[in-house]
Amino acid sequence: MSELVRLTRPAAGEAHGALVLLHGRGADEHDLYPLLDLLDPGRRLVGVAPRAPLELPPGGRHWYALGGIPTPEPETFHQSVPLLAALLDELPVPLERVVLGGFSQGAVMSWAMSLGPDRPRPAGILAMSGFLPHVEGWPLTLTGLEGLPVALAHGSLDPVISVAFGREARDALVAGGADLEWHETPVPHTIDPGVIPALRAFVDRVTT
Repeated sequence: MSELVRLTRPAAGEAHGALVLLHGRGADEHDLYPLLDLLDPGRRLVGVAPRAPLELPPGGRHWYALGGIPTPEPETFHQSVPLLAALLDELPVPLERVVLGGFSQGAVMSWAMSLGPDRPRPAGILAMSGFLPHVEGWPLTLTGLEGLPVALAHGSLDPVISVAFGREARDALVAGGADLEWHETPVPHTIDPGVIPALRAFVDRVTT
């Protein structure tokens, strides 16, 4: 059983799938919880917002220690991977009916869980302001992704994780055959409210 604390928002009726949102560095499970209703207002899906397992300076929760971009610190990254994998494998619906997404470090972990070794493909990936992680011992599969639904959102003014890393992920996924939509807007390291309607439509499309 996964040790990760999580907030769960039940579906309004029989769940059509699940929406899992992973917070960024220094936040916690409450950070993206309100986004569950914004992306799934009809509550067709079970919503899950996990808390990252690590408590590191300068505070808040972390999925891994900073090791540079695009390379998370390997030891702490590998500590989080099995905990998050266990949580996803314990969801009340199979992963092929799960939209997995996150912001910043949460986006990085979404890539790791969706494209990492021996991991099943989700219904869709929703990566906001992140990068594809390059970690020894956890190679990503970037080929044979035909039809995999992916939505990326990144601010062109992001001073924390440059939009160049979002574009790199976009190009790699497109080359691998993913069904990808790209939302680049002039905002810093944040989720642009203006892209929420498009992301909501994406979630609805891949879980219908």
